[in-house]
Amino acid sequence: MRRLVLVGTLVSALGAAAAFAQATQPEKAKPARKSAATEAGHTAPKTQPETAPAPTVPTGEMALGSVTLPKAVKVDGKTLPAGTYQVKLTAQAANPPAAGQTANAERFVELSQKGQVKARDVVTIVPQSEIDKVQKDAPPASGASKVQLLKGGDYLRVWINRGGNHYLLHLPTNA
Repeated sequence: MRRLVLVGTLVSALGAAAAFAQATQPEKAKPARKSAATEAGHTAPKTQPETAPAPTVPTGEMALGSVTLPKAVKVDGKTLPAGTYQVKLTAQAANPPAAGQTANAERFVELSQKGQVKARDVVTIVPQSEIDKVQKDAPPASGASKVQLLKGGDYLRVWINRGGNHYLLHLPTNA
């Protein structure tokens, strides 16, 4: 026990001596560097890389077409049975907007049958110029749609290509 106390005291004393020695050394003065930019008071900002132009996203309502869902899905907490639905983009934006998202790039769509709205959900709008950064699959042809059961069978993706934009809707299945 004595040995442990002696070793602890010795280690503490050496540590304190080293800290005291560092604190008492005079600080070396750094030579001041003067340049034409600092004498003027500020420097010009560095040039920034070019950014992509702001994508155009439709702002009003628009019919996106009809899609056939091969399986029942959950939308708004309700079960939506398999069948053919008309898809209409609404003017209502999803709130709060996603961080880094283009304004109005997430909006509500209505799924209707026989003129009656059966469900509403959020669709992500991706411009044609950015679709290769978002999806790896081949997109549907212009004016067409594609419905895919995603890996694991937990989600059904509705992908609509209309007017230079891609509309992606992900719906959980009832599996």
